[in-house]
Amino acid sequence: MQITLNDTPMELQDSAALSDLLVQLGHPTQGIAIAVNQTIVPKTAWETHRLYHGDSVLMFQAIAGG
Repeated sequence: MQITLNDTPMELQDSAALSDLLVQLGHPTQGIAIAVNQTIVPKTAWETHRLYHGDSVLMFQAIAGG
């Protein structure tokens, strides 16, 4: 299936979870936030949140502030 990761098209296996995407990218999980179709997905749901063809994924550095 094809998704868009930070505005770049990317191929991913069918029924992949967010955690599978991170493994495929070799990306550490510390300090990042992920939004799928403009909705933040909590880190506790990364193992179970499935991605689907056409999804738009934004991965960005999480920062604290106020």
